[in-house]
Amino acid sequence: LSSYGSRKIVKKGKLMDFTSTVIIPLLFGSLGIFAVFRLLQWMRMRAYLQEAVVVITGATSGLGKECAKAFHAAGCKLVLCGRDSEKLKDLVQQLSTMTNHQKNTHKPHTVVFDLSDTKTVLNGAEEILKYLGHVDILINNAGISFRGTIVDTGLDVDKKVMETNYFGPVALTKALLPSMIKRRQGHIVAISSVQGKISIPFRSAYAASKHATQAFFDCLRAEVEQYDIDVTVISPGYIQTNLSLNAVTADGSRYGVMDKNTAEGQTAAEVAQVVLNAVGQKKKEVLVAGLTPSLAVYLRNFFPRLFFTLMATRAKKERKAKDS
Repeated sequence: LSSYGSRKIVKKGKLMDFTSTVIIPLLFGSLGIFAVFRLLQWMRMRAYLQEAVVVITGATSGLGKECAKAFHAAGCKLVLCGRDSEKLKDLVQQLSTMTNHQKNTHKPHTVVFDLSDTKTVLNGAEEILKYLGHVDILINNAGISFRGTIVDTGLDVDKKVMETNYFGPVALTKALLPSMIKRRQGHIVAISSVQGKISIPFRSAYAASKHATQAFFDCLRAEVEQYDIDVTVISPGYIQTNLSLNAVTADGSRYGVMDKNTAEGQTAAEVAQVVLNAVGQKKKEVLVAGLTPSLAVYLRNFFPRLFFTLMATRAKKERKAKDS
């Protein structure tokens, strides 16, 4: 062999030795450390959620129902809230069938109130504290959507959406907050929306309510940190629920249409697992959206002029499709 060929073989051998003695052990070691970290994270999350008193609003359908299933399976003591007592009873029955396959689960308690009625919200909060004494985790999930042009929408419709999506959760949070501060323990979760960060044409009342939600809970997070209370804001994109079907229109009537984007969105069960993990890991904020909504948030923050142009184009296109 030539001297060049010999040197090449020697270098190749050294490289293989380096790979086998350094790179591969380092790689497996890193994977091992990561696996241990994830295991510890999972154990800590499980310990945090086990036996925790969790209040979920809007629990009878969509994301709220799937959250109820996820937190129930995690061993939480649930307080399921909604407007329909019969649907709440049905949900408790469904969860009881899960109890046969899950250890350390608890029979949920139900509380009936309407988020758009502040008086019933306060009565509901009083009942929750009277029954369980405290709340560890509050999940403000219930909400209503909107479809319509601003010029045609009556102010009463704007108020209705704001009462349900903003003032209701705020009232419930304020009613339960003093007990959390007293215990120096608690976790408040707001299910907001991508539309709490960006505004889409013909969604004015909904986007406004979610922008307000984002702002309120951002302020709350800063103010209650001194009491060791956590605040998490979850901002989903499109979810396969009846949100668009039950949306109100400009005249207050039911929209009754399943939007294409909603039908093609993430499943409520998938998003519920994200919520569970976010709460267990005490994350401050989570954006649960696909590439396009995430990109829209990025454009709104860093290239607002381009974002506004795209939204104006979208408005023209939707208006044309509606008129045709």
